[in-house]
Amino acid sequence: MDASAKSLTRNAGGAQLWQVPAEALITAADGVRLHAAYAPPQPARRPGSGPGSGPDSGPGSAIPWDVPVIVLAHGFTGAVERPAVRRAVALLTRRAGVVSFSFRGHGRSQGRSTVGDLEVLDVQAAVDWARTLGYRRVLTLGFSMGGAVVLRHAALHGGVDAVAAVSAPARWYYRGTVPMRRLHWVVTRPLGRVVGRLGLGTRIDPHEWRTVPMPPVEAAAGLVARDIPLLLVHGDQDPYFPLDHPRSLHRAAGPGRSELWIEPGFGHAENSAPDELIERVGDWLTSAR
Repeated sequence: MDASAKSLTRNAGGAQLWQVPAEALITAADGVRLHAAYAPPQPARRPGSGPGSGPDSGPGSAIPWDVPVIVLAHGFTGAVERPAVRRAVALLTRRAGVVSFSFRGHGRSQGRSTVGDLEVLDVQAAVDWARTLGYRRVLTLGFSMGGAVVLRHAALHGGVDAVAAVSAPARWYYRGTVPMRRLHWVVTRPLGRVVGRLGLGTRIDPHEWRTVPMPPVEAAAGLVARDIPLLLVHGDQDPYFPLDHPRSLHRAAGPGRSELWIEPGFGHAENSAPDELIERVGDWLTSAR
């Protein structure tokens, strides 16, 4: 955590950092600065337990041992300030603290999107910041591109206690649906990147990957070696990735430490996920062992 993050997460009124909402600029390992936000867990302020009324609230208290933090990774073109991300954060804080952040090239973060490659460094920076707040258990939740990234992060870096990937692709370069062909045009063509910057608020790196990153399906298999529980969630109405993607991820991870939910009527990622689904994902993450 850099000096900007420290200044923005300074204690307020004597309370521990984990109790205080905060925004920060965190720095990825390659120097890219990212806009991040922290929302404290709502259970610490449940009805009837005001400040100082219990062991899990009030100035100077420690985080209850069973309260985890969820690091939330949005989909392509998302950001901390987007309504869908803010809604997910609000729902998840009923179960855990939540660190959200804007991937490089998105929102108020610096840099340019590499569409799933260097973004693993962004997740690691957010995980590191979450741990500075004092949390013992760190969980990651990613949507679409963010789902692929949290899979790769857990396989490459470890250090998390459970992973949930919602609407994630199993492999790169997929062009089998109209929305994915449009997305590839945005990413690979100069005019498309102008549309991405001006219309979608996403700044995209014009350079192709020098080395193709580990595919999500290979990363899912890597979670087995690290013994990290994995939840895969996909809608049967997803317009981007058909059901062979989550099924491939599930087969790679194996049924022993992974679970697959195919959700009827669900479309794609955080913009389409109903409140009830996000709450169920939060329940699974916080109870995973």
